[in-house]
Amino acid sequence: MKINMKNKKLIVFDLDGTITISRSRIDSEMAELLCQLIKKFKVSIISGGDFRMFEKQILPYLSKDDTIFSNFYICPTCSTRMYVYDKSKDLWVNLYSEDFSAREKEKIFNAFKKALYEYGHKPKKVYGEIIEDRGSQITFAALGQEAPLELKKFWDPNFKKRFEIIKILERYIPKFNIKIGGTTSIDITKKGIDKAYGIKKLQNILDIKKREIVFIGDALMPRGNDFPVKEYGVDCLAVSSPEETKEIIKKFILY
Repeated sequence: MKINMKNKKLIVFDLDGTITISRSRIDSEMAELLCQLIKKFKVSIISGGDFRMFEKQILPYLSKDDTIFSNFYICPTCSTRMYVYDKSKDLWVNLYSEDFSAREKEKIFNAFKKALYEYGHKPKKVYGEIIEDRGSQITFAALGQEAPLELKKFWDPNFKKRFEIIKILERYIPKFNIKIGGTTSIDITKKGIDKAYGIKKLQNILDIKKREIVFIGDALMPRGNDFPVKEYGVDCLAVSSPEETKEIIKKFILY
């Protein structure tokens, strides 16, 4: 899809599969490109991962100066949270957090237990937690949170398995937001709290219009966790790898 770059003020990215490969640190070329981009535009990353993933994958590799961090907005767990940099304290401040209650968490974990039993999900080996409590998001990773990428990318490349699991989950917890996330994951948040919610929060904070935003991600298909941004009407560009994202960033830098 072609978009009009004119008058864009905010560039928003997904993380895994868009800026980095799954659960991996940013490479040096992408880090340099992001720094150049942030000097020209406001930039945000909205990820299904929690804030620890940003601390591990992104922040140590960006040039730490006033322009970079003051123009950068972090939205973990599908924007159920948002962080901005406080220069005076030299730390990232959490602006809001749409956390689950203990009762909501129990309902979600029970729904996963039933859905995975009905679907017949029985991996031969798992690597770390299969269902992770991220406070404001519950995330299922089919082979475990620490599974090797070479195994994850072959588990559900066409999303079919996760579509079936989501259909079962929707019977048990229809009042929650259930979306396909990373390579093998399903993300659950409160109803109405998704990546489009984060875009709206950014609009209010930055006082910008929808037409001044562009979103770049790899899960823009229906039921993908990037799809709500597309439904909201923001200009979106679909990518399938960080290499594609780099080419888009280069165009914005040169524009």
